[in-house]
Amino acid sequence: MLAGIPRADAQPRYGSFVVCIDPGHPSETARGAAANGLSENHLNWLVAVKLANKLNARGISFVSTKKSENQMVTNRQRAEIANTNGAALMIRIHCDAGGGSGFAWYYPDRSARKQGVTGPSKQVQGWSREAAHTLNEAMKPVLRGSLPANPIKTDAATGVGGKQGGVLTGSIFSKVPTALVEMCFITNRRDARFIASDAGQEKMAEAMAQGIVAWRTKWLQKTG
Repeated sequence: MLAGIPRADAQPRYGSFVVCIDPGHPSETARGAAANGLSENHLNWLVAVKLANKLNARGISFVSTKKSENQMVTNRQRAEIANTNGAALMIRIHCDAGGGSGFAWYYPDRSARKQGVTGPSKQVQGWSREAAHTLNEAMKPVLRGSLPANPIKTDAATGVGGKQGGVLTGSIFSKVPTALVEMCFITNRRDARFIASDAGQEKMAEAMAQGIVAWRTKWLQKTG
């Protein structure tokens, strides 16, 4: 039986440093990619569980947007969970498909309107950009030799973002810093072998955890 997201040892308090872990898919948009015998939805969940354990070990509070692997949560609901808990970061975990290799971060750099809501704000855009760059730099040395780091991009470079004003739905409704990571290309055999292994998933989760620790330092400096 697949382990679920553990309870946070450090219970979230509004106004404290809280991470919202968002294992991507299924949502109203898609159930996730599949390639080389791998399911994106399953991999997102496995890494999210490992990341939660690593945050617990560091005493970092967190919440999750999902309670089970196949729970359907809309992208608006995911953002609202992060907002309700006053998250200092919403980390959205995904895998990519296509002709590339390696991991890449995406963040919102503009606002758009959906379901009567316009967002994200300029402040959220700025903090999201800084969070994405901070996480990216912290992850590089951990994943060096395993996965290359791709250039950081904005939501506009994604398929969904490109269709709705250059912003992902989760970003539009987010009132907290938000960044999406495509952990690897599961269509690439080397990437797929890495992320399919327990050791690869542990390394990816550790890279994210170190990125979160680096972001916590900056966030605490900003908020005093």
